[in-house]
Amino acid sequence: MGKSAPMSSAHAPTPAESRESWPWPTAIRASAAWHVAAIGAGVLVPGALPWAVGAIVLNHALITGAGLTPRSSLLGPNVTRLPEAAAARREVAITIDDGPEPEVTPRVLDLLDAHGQRATFFCIAERVLAHPELAREIVARGHSIQNHTARHRHNFSFLGPSGFAAEIARAQDIVSDVTGQRPTCFRAPAGLRNPFLEPVLHRLGLSLVSWTRRGFDTREGDAAKVMARLARNLQARDILLLHDGNAARTAAGQPVLLEVLPLLLERLRADGLRAVTLPEGMKP
Repeated sequence: MGKSAPMSSAHAPTPAESRESWPWPTAIRASAAWHVAAIGAGVLVPGALPWAVGAIVLNHALITGAGLTPRSSLLGPNVTRLPEAAAARREVAITIDDGPEPEVTPRVLDLLDAHGQRATFFCIAERVLAHPELAREIVARGHSIQNHTARHRHNFSFLGPSGFAAEIARAQDIVSDVTGQRPTCFRAPAGLRNPFLEPVLHRLGLSLVSWTRRGFDTREGDAAKVMARLARNLQARDILLLHDGNAARTAAGQPVLLEVLPLLLERLRADGLRAVTLPEGMKP
């Protein structure tokens, strides 16, 4: 796994690995060195203070930009594609965020069953707690539930280490208690984060997973446009992002996912691709 390019694969750290100190990414080490050098120059070199302040501001802008780029790996490992082995297996991963949603999720499960395909649901843990039977049905039908935080806070990317730990660990406990399966993957709300997130994920044994492409189906109600974004250069190893919670509505008032998913599943069949859960697809 590269330290400065999007990762193609990852594994969740074992408990023993999670207890080890966090392996600082190259970008974070470089940022720390940049701060030390800038402060040293500002103190020791006459007239260098404005340049030192500018260097620190620029560094913060770069780190902030990385946190606002969901597929970036500058702040730590980030799975954007399934591993190379999934290509030989002709596998893709359909990931569905922000549920479970009683109006939508059962119909999604029926569509997946009808096509013999599997998906990964990045669920908001408080919704799992509100709809435990639906969460258990997702797992019982052969799909996977992974960690999408406890509350899906809009200010999630501004949290510090304790805030991240509280949100993510609580979600881990809720999903485990309700479904009997402990998540191994994590996705941040909207994919946004800051440098404090990865050490928490490492300690909890979670892999950060983003996506290869998304349909923008929380704001786009035209199924054809959503499908076109997902299908562009569709190939094995892709991780696709859709939503059962917070889904945009079509002109007829239907959650757009319910019109997109049949099209996507037919496309996978035609291309000889198989949708698998993330834990299955991330096997080497």
